[in-house]
Amino acid sequence: MNSGVSAQDPHFSQFFASPLTLNPAFTGKFDGNVRVAGNYRNQWPSINQAYQTATGSVDFPILRGRIPENDTWGVGAMAFTDKSAAGAVKFNYFTLSTAYHKGLDEEGFHQIGLGFQATYSNMMINTGALKFEDQLTSSGFTGATSEAFGGSTLKNNYWDVNAGLLYTGSTTDRNNFYAGFSVYHINRPKQSFNPGPNELIYLLNPRVTFHAGGYTPLSDRAVLHLSLLSSSQAKARETVAGGAVQFMTGDIDYNPISLYTGVWTRFGDALIPYLGLEFNSMRLGVTYDVNTSQLKTASGSKGGIEVSLIYINKSPDTRNLPCPKF
Repeated sequence: MNSGVSAQDPHFSQFFASPLTLNPAFTGKFDGNVRVAGNYRNQWPSINQAYQTATGSVDFPILRGRIPENDTWGVGAMAFTDKSAAGAVKFNYFTLSTAYHKGLDEEGFHQIGLGFQATYSNMMINTGALKFEDQLTSSGFTGATSEAFGGSTLKNNYWDVNAGLLYTGSTTDRNNFYAGFSVYHINRPKQSFNPGPNELIYLLNPRVTFHAGGYTPLSDRAVLHLSLLSSSQAKARETVAGGAVQFMTGDIDYNPISLYTGVWTRFGDALIPYLGLEFNSMRLGVTYDVNTSQLKTASGSKGGIEVSLIYINKSPDTRNLPCPKF
């Protein structure tokens, strides 16, 4: 007898600092030679290490000089790990990504891009470390679910397909705005464990996301950054919006040091204060979710800490085209 379970993806509060998990069309969409990004999230740490998520990615443009000057073709790769239930459930992913961005004007200030990803996924569930409702009896944690799996480790591998569309534009060399649409798990992969009468099936539903954002100067040394995300997967819905102000010190035309401060909100769930520091082509960001929903009773209002780090290598002859800022 099979049982069906719907599962949702891990997510980042700093979605604006995790381009390849947000939209495949962001692949190669930056001003530079190579972009390296890393993200780490520890969600609800007060609830027995509920979720720990980390990614590492690299992407870069290719065939410069062989495609039109105002076009960009990017490729990239990403490793992604997610652990839950104190490590009893582990997901590991490896993703290859590509996107082509077509210039819409002579200056290259406006582009539309289409991106694709292929992901190999590996899942492991240590059933001996899981506790289910029917296991709690007068004799302790025993019962039908525990006996069905016998403390075994369930494994599953599958391939996944994602795609996205992205528009970016600028009116001057100091601002940028973008809007995109992405669909993850287009092929609706089936995650099957323990074949036989006790087979457990996870159906990975498509995740559909609309996102938008941009930045514009407030003064010579201050820039306002705004972004929003609206995502749905099965019955799960998430809407996040907010912004930060970038304060620049030093020579603003050559390697300035910037401080970012701001806040995002996940509607109906959490406030997300943000601090960032940018220097020597690196940007470090830190957020901490503060639960405002009913979950705050269990979490003690502690939603989770998240850290992002992005490095972009640039050449002296870079075109300095405005791009979405991550």
